[in-house]
Amino acid sequence: MGSGGHGLGAVGSASMDLRHGVFLAPFHRMEENPTLCLERDLELIAHLDRLGFHEAWIGEHHSAGFETISSPELFIAVAAERTRHIRLGTGVVSLPYHNPLMVANRIIQLDHMTRGRVMFGVGPGLLASDALMLGIDPAVQRDRMAEAIDVILRLFRGEVVTEKTDWYTLSEAALHLRPYTRPYPEMAVASAVTPSGGRLAGRYDLGMLCVAAGEHAGFNALDVNWAVAKEVAAERGRTMDPSRLRLVVHMHLADTVEQARANVRFGLKEYVDYFNNNMPRFHVPEGADTVDWYVEQPIAVIGTPDDAIARIERLIEKQGEFGAVLIGATNWADWDQTKRSYELYARYVMPHFADANRGRVDSYDWVGRHTGELSDLRRSAAQAMIDRHEAEWRAKHGEGALTDGPSRPEAGREASFG
Repeated sequence: MGSGGHGLGAVGSASMDLRHGVFLAPFHRMEENPTLCLERDLELIAHLDRLGFHEAWIGEHHSAGFETISSPELFIAVAAERTRHIRLGTGVVSLPYHNPLMVANRIIQLDHMTRGRVMFGVGPGLLASDALMLGIDPAVQRDRMAEAIDVILRLFRGEVVTEKTDWYTLSEAALHLRPYTRPYPEMAVASAVTPSGGRLAGRYDLGMLCVAAGEHAGFNALDVNWAVAKEVAAERGRTMDPSRLRLVVHMHLADTVEQARANVRFGLKEYVDYFNNNMPRFHVPEGADTVDWYVEQPIAVIGTPDDAIARIERLIEKQGEFGAVLIGATNWADWDQTKRSYELYARYVMPHFADANRGRVDSYDWVGRHTGELSDLRRSAAQAMIDRHEAEWRAKHGEGALTDGPSRPEAGREASFG
């Protein structure tokens, strides 16, 4: 699998406490049955739970056709019933679209229903078409997100809030359920290229969801935005926790690079066309093959587990310590190949960064260095058992009895087992 393979030598050079998850918008081709798309997304979360993935973040979108989940909270409620371990986050709730009290109540209800497995990701809202349908000027969305974060955190802390703004009114508002998670569910803010996410994370002690870490501008902004968050936090006497920093990278893995590239012909072009339909982003030259062009851009991993490991190591080199890699769920490949991609990631990429096989490799190598000695000991022990049996046989049946009967061992036989 790949040039490096995934045998006994595939062990992380340095262990780090790295978690792994998915960022599920999701993206579904326009001709597919939408009911089955939603069901398949739920099946994916259950599959990831069985594979040992740590987190799944689910998006909110209301227009443009491709991203079919409008309520991450509803999706999480169902997914929680089908899973046992994986943590489930809103990725993200678009705060300007909702009254802050309603958002806070829904998250705290999920906190109880999931027994603390819910995470609360927030953002300003990505699609301008969503905002325009709600009569919201996209220019005010980031300011409204900041207002909403402030009041939601006050509600989480048990405050009674009376407040009137140009877009919501609260009159002696309070949560009637205390959080299940103390002091309240983990909260993270979306960050792409602008410093707004880093500023809010530092101000309010939030985690960060770097949703474009695999792309040129997002990758280049990683350490810059984290530095912004740390600076703002320091001004308030706090430090940022890198374990709450999550980086999103799109990946599709297969047993060979050639197979991975063939697999993504299922849906990569439609994915590129969708984004260009919303906000021209991928400038594929006229007449170029979309898959060939996309592969040439270092935007995503389309290859083997070795390629995924190399990309994550680049992120570590760029960013330093961080908490989780989130695979952007794209549905570039068909369902069976998609499941296989996550399985390959779980089998080879996750243990590499956990250094999970260090003890096994050390044991294997130790035995290899002592093969001759161990073989001699094993043969000596087997021969001793044969000699002992022969002595007991002679004592019981007499010297001549060793030549007769089925119970006589083969004297001098070199035993490998038993």
